[in-house]
Amino acid sequence: MSCESPGDISIRVSDLSKCYHIYDKPNDRLKQMIVPRLRRLLGKGGAVQYYREFWALRDVSFALARGETVGVVGQNGSGKSTLLQLICGTLTPTSGVVEKHGRVAALLELGSGFSPEFTGRENVFISAAVLGLGQEEIAARFDDIAAFADIGEFIDQPVKTYSSGMQARLAFAVAINVDPDILIIDEALAVGDVRFVAKCMRRIKDIQASGATVLFVSHDIASVRSLCKRVIWLEGGRVREDGDVFPVTGRFMEQMCGDAQDVDAAGESARRDADEDTETRLKRDISSLAVTHWGSNRGIVRAASVCDERERRVDLLRWGQKMLVIVDLELPATISRDHLAVAFSIKDLKGTDLIVSTTAEHGELDIPSDGRFRVIFAMRNYLVMGKYLLVVAVENRMYKDIHYYEYIEGAQYFSTISDVEYYGLFHPDIRRDVVGLK
Repeated sequence: MSCESPGDISIRVSDLSKCYHIYDKPNDRLKQMIVPRLRRLLGKGGAVQYYREFWALRDVSFALARGETVGVVGQNGSGKSTLLQLICGTLTPTSGVVEKHGRVAALLELGSGFSPEFTGRENVFISAAVLGLGQEEIAARFDDIAAFADIGEFIDQPVKTYSSGMQARLAFAVAINVDPDILIIDEALAVGDVRFVAKCMRRIKDIQASGATVLFVSHDIASVRSLCKRVIWLEGGRVREDGDVFPVTGRFMEQMCGDAQDVDAAGESARRDADEDTETRLKRDISSLAVTHWGSNRGIVRAASVCDERERRVDLLRWGQKMLVIVDLELPATISRDHLAVAFSIKDLKGTDLIVSTTAEHGELDIPSDGRFRVIFAMRNYLVMGKYLLVVAVENRMYKDIHYYEYIEGAQYFSTISDVEYYGLFHPDIRRDVVGLK
């Protein structure tokens, strides 16, 4: 991204790299410390090396504007945590430069900076002082920190008696109550109960609204889409993509669920078997619109549409109107009919699932012998005024981990209109009764 001036930059990373030396045997480390020096003293040429190089991060560059919230995604080992530690200064880069402008609060390995022998109260004062607060300022904020952590009388017990969840609560409470200019979060929301996670999300959004910069790492794509407008995808220590959150996270999920080359080959094979009219319709209805389109047998879905009660495709629905989701399919003979299900969801433009349904909820599908069939989901449209997208999927539900034969995110975009302004996202037709109390 580009910014107007250096004053608009909160974080700038330039050609950042981190290399680790991997030793196969413990004595190789000792040899590396001694042998090269002896060779230099003896005037012997030629470098000697007893380690392998592992580049956890390689030539990473990006900039974050003040007030921007950016997500970082990637598989385990892609360099996410290394990147955050380099930005925070807990690691030294092999090469490259990190610039930061403003007070940084980091939630990396939650509670890892606490002294186990000290009480929670003492650790609050120490941690807040490290983040730049004076003793009087910490004392003024202590009650807010303790209330947010909500660990009760344990605040005056040694941290070594805490569970990991209690340490996470306290660490998060300290970090978000020091009014940071930059908040860095690494999987912090993976720890804690649902109530605490919801409270953390609200507080993060308050920090966003205050104009702070947020760098957010998570495997929870829904959280990334909820908080961020931009995302950086790391792969093998390098930046694979840097862009709008929805398409980038969509392609990341596609890769996580299968090998892209296998998916593309299967899709091409299925498309070669399609007739020209169906292919044209598929391209019009799906391929040109989809945010992501993947699966082990791409091409099963021939068409997918949001329709009115007369089965006519529509892009505009009124609140309360009857709506149909119609999916036309052609199942190859090579795919088992057992445990097969067809599903749909309707998402908002941030990628949040608002309505989800699958035929698996109603037992096995009765599929015709030629494999050509249609599934119709019928409902009332209770979505409030706004823009939405349709997701359709063909699933194998044999195991707990669902296998996707085909997954299309963004098969159609449509809008809801209403004569009345409703709040929230979903407003069902609710009966209201007022009765007197006896």
